[in-house]
Amino acid sequence: MRDITWEEPYCGEGEACFRIGTDTTGNAYIAVAGAEDRCLTDSREALRALILEIKAGKADHLL
Repeated sequence: MRDITWEEPYCGEGEACFRIGTDTTGNAYIAVAGAEDRCLTDSREALRALILEIKAGKADHLL
């Protein structure tokens, strides 16, 4: 298993919560809270851009 440091979960209005994590080499990860073993990975910049778009109201939900 990768050594990922997870941030606290971010929860929207519903029950869909997600977490962001990073590993020691700078890769970024995103997962539904409680299902971190099934995470998506991309660059930190790509995930940051995705989250900013969602927070700006350009999507109804993340996962």
